[in-house]
Amino acid sequence: MKLRLLLFSLLCSSLLNILQAAPPSYITTPDGIIVFTDPLVTGVSNAVKLEVITDNIIRVIAAPGKEMAASQSLVTVYRKSPSVFWKVTSSKDSLTLKTKKLTAVIDLKTGAVIFRDQAGKKILAEKQPLGRSFQPTVFDGKRYYALTQTFQTPANDAWYGLGQHQDGILNYRGQQVTFFQNNTEVAIPFLVSSNNYGILWDNYSITRAGDLKSFHPLADLQLFSKTGAVGWLTASYANDKHKPQEIIVERAAAAINMEFEGDSKNQLPAEFTPATGMVTWEGSLVSYFSGLHQFRFTFGGSLKVWLDGKLVLDHWRKSWNPAPALIPYQFKDGEKVAVRIEWTPEGGESYLSLKWQEPLSAGEQNSFGFWSEAGQQIDYYFIYGNNMDEVIGGYRELTGKAPIVPQWALGFWQSRERYKTQDEILSTVNEFRKRKIPIDNIVLDWSYWKEAGWGSQEFDEARFPRPDSMIDVLHKKYNTRIMISVWPKFYEGIPAYNEFDKNGWLYKRNIADRQRDWIGKGYVSTFYDAFNEHARKGFWDLINKKIYSKGIDAWWMDASEPDILSNVGPEKRKSQMTPTALGSAAEYLNAYPLQNAKGIYEGQRSTDPNKRVFLLTRSGFAGSQRYGAAIWSGDIGSTWRDMKNQITAGLNFSLSGLPYWTMDIGGFVVPEKFERQDAAHLEEWRELNTRWYQFGAFVPLFRSHGQFPYREIFNIAPETHAAYQSFLYYDQLRYRLMPYIYSLAGAAYHENYTIMRGLAMDFAKDTVVLNIGDQYLFGPSLLVNPVCEYKQTKRGLYLPACAGWYDLYSGKWFAAGQHIMAEAPYERMPVFVKAGSILPFGPGLQYTGEKPADTIMLNVYTGADASFNLYEDEGINYNYEKGAFSVIPIKYNEATKTVTVGDRKGSFNGMLQKRMFRINFITPADAKHLNFNAGYNKAVMYEGKRLTIPSS
Repeated sequence: MKLRLLLFSLLCSSLLNILQAAPPSYITTPDGIIVFTDPLVTGVSNAVKLEVITDNIIRVIAAPGKEMAASQSLVTVYRKSPSVFWKVTSSKDSLTLKTKKLTAVIDLKTGAVIFRDQAGKKILAEKQPLGRSFQPTVFDGKRYYALTQTFQTPANDAWYGLGQHQDGILNYRGQQVTFFQNNTEVAIPFLVSSNNYGILWDNYSITRAGDLKSFHPLADLQLFSKTGAVGWLTASYANDKHKPQEIIVERAAAAINMEFEGDSKNQLPAEFTPATGMVTWEGSLVSYFSGLHQFRFTFGGSLKVWLDGKLVLDHWRKSWNPAPALIPYQFKDGEKVAVRIEWTPEGGESYLSLKWQEPLSAGEQNSFGFWSEAGQQIDYYFIYGNNMDEVIGGYRELTGKAPIVPQWALGFWQSRERYKTQDEILSTVNEFRKRKIPIDNIVLDWSYWKEAGWGSQEFDEARFPRPDSMIDVLHKKYNTRIMISVWPKFYEGIPAYNEFDKNGWLYKRNIADRQRDWIGKGYVSTFYDAFNEHARKGFWDLINKKIYSKGIDAWWMDASEPDILSNVGPEKRKSQMTPTALGSAAEYLNAYPLQNAKGIYEGQRSTDPNKRVFLLTRSGFAGSQRYGAAIWSGDIGSTWRDMKNQITAGLNFSLSGLPYWTMDIGGFVVPEKFERQDAAHLEEWRELNTRWYQFGAFVPLFRSHGQFPYREIFNIAPETHAAYQSFLYYDQLRYRLMPYIYSLAGAAYHENYTIMRGLAMDFAKDTVVLNIGDQYLFGPSLLVNPVCEYKQTKRGLYLPACAGWYDLYSGKWFAAGQHIMAEAPYERMPVFVKAGSILPFGPGLQYTGEKPADTIMLNVYTGADASFNLYEDEGINYNYEKGAFSVIPIKYNEATKTVTVGDRKGSFNGMLQKRMFRINFITPADAKHLNFNAGYNKAVMYEGKRLTIPSS
């Protein structure tokens, strides 16, 4: 009894000590505040720091204990301004940190933060009370934490960015995005909101963003076989896809989980032949959640899905190159839904997985979060602006400006997988020039080396006997630049491998596994460690000596995820990359393409500081733009669905803060019907390429690439064909628009502008546009509406609310804020110009540097005030960073009907001292066809001084 009383007394004393303890504390630092949370609420006392970066950017760091880890970010490069004004006020329960533009209120007990604008209106709030968590974990013998941070948002929020993904989704509200670098999937941990805020999540590990709930396996639904048995679907295997009724094996199946390399080997029956066969799953599904479910497939081959008797998915992807597909479906509690899945794997390694996600609860619909697998502490930046451009400007202030690409990079790029000889390269360019098809760039893809020499960076002299002479001819005879493919890959045993191995610069697990690639007999290979600064320099020294010294113009950095072995899961990728020079691959996994680009960018700028670097890379990360990196969307399929998905892929990538994006016009991997074309499929192939070229002319980089059939327009159709004529029209139009496009590139650097623009960026008050993912703005004026269906000659589209819209080709005026059915004849894609726009058109060109724009046609689309800054510089060097550029401000005043060409600001070597402006006024009552050979309303000679030109 005495012992019990003693224990009870000690317990009471301990509780009293806790209750009487000092309240949660905080300290003020030179750049912000640190709060130590109440352990009674958060379990342990966490340190949460608010760090003031600028008036509109606040960094939040949260540690699992009271100590914050010292860290060096790979993403951010900003310098803090000592002049930023901020102050802190305290109350009983919270601290308020206020700058000139932003307020952050932090709860003293939980450390949860609320962000408010100048007027005190809530913008975003961390979820209370436990929206932040730290789950201990271990990688490579070191303590890490799985990190979670969730936020509560207003009901009208829409979320964009988060990199490039192939799910066809623009607004990620209610969706989940996984950050794992992969062919066609690019992880950028930056989210931007339609409510003009952004979150930059500074973590490089496997990450989920958005709805953080894990996807369920198929078995977590109630399953019924095709005969009604409970617990499984009926899987039927046939070895002849043309005779699926001839079943060789029938199985009970409660899982479809062949997502990664090697998974299918243990899951497909030994009797089944994937190269020729088909698998069918049949039965019914029951969920006891009412609401919108998300079914996520990853597949290679052909996939058809029926739910409740309706075909909801019919798509194809090359079997070795799996793609995602997302199907939303509305379930009712307990209702049986018939399902049928038909899969034709088409041989080789087979990929198919099916997972599903349950409906969002009411609270979850207004929340999003970030979860990362490995880190020492939560670290993110909250950015606020008056518009989405200012938010993206904040991202670039943190992660670096986007250097201006060389002007020639904005011209047309012709590529193929692959030009096999020196003669093929030269003859292709010669054909373009002979036919007077504008072109600036030709591309030499992989395998220009001897078969066993991958990583040597040496040309196979049998096929490329004089590469330096070839490059010289391209430059001097054809005025064409050349880009070359360089992989971070090395075959075991070649001299370059031996040198890198001796220095400890290679990942060795693939070597230890004796993993062979797909070339010839198969060769054992690995990648270099881009996190090692000495390895990065060694890689640059190698390609500088072997390639750059021959006069190469641009770098195609393929497989930069790194794709050491295709289609592996995260665990395999981490094992292939461990250890990196900086630490565990689990911690640094997604940042590889950033470091790979850094080495080449810094290497070339140090070697040849007067020549702009151009990098085209298959993967990127937050900050990649500062290394001159453009990203393309990887090995996409040549299908109408894949084409449409590139619109949302490019828009969300651009909204992630990186301004230069492109795609393989025509798609990379080709369905069998296009490889072995009959007359009908040939015409579909031509139309698919026609529509894709039309779309591709209005993205930041205009580039064709793909496997057989050959992608040169003269190999797609004869010059009398509408496909050829349409390509020629848009290629020529692209070059006419060069003053406009190059000015956008200048604005991307000087003003942190975004070239390819989701409609929410420019029409934020028009809520109709928040979910429109198949239209966009190219610059401030051009509304682009790609046609993504076969034989479609009209397409429905929305004209966002403004002063009105003009058809680019006819000049016809349309009222804004309405849905219309636009004409879309074979040779034309609907493009509209916003009323209140000034479009500058330059001379017809065969290549960007052919002649200066000494005569510019200014089309003024009236109905509202308009302005445009015509930007120019030397086009090939970095002198613009030192102020060597000019801006000509051009304005239109609707009230006075006058155009003002303002005083030129700035100068540079070779600048035109005077030029002719030919001005057209397009009005609702005076439509003008787009005709570069017709007359004009006014003409003035401009010599750098202000001119005012009335419309009449």
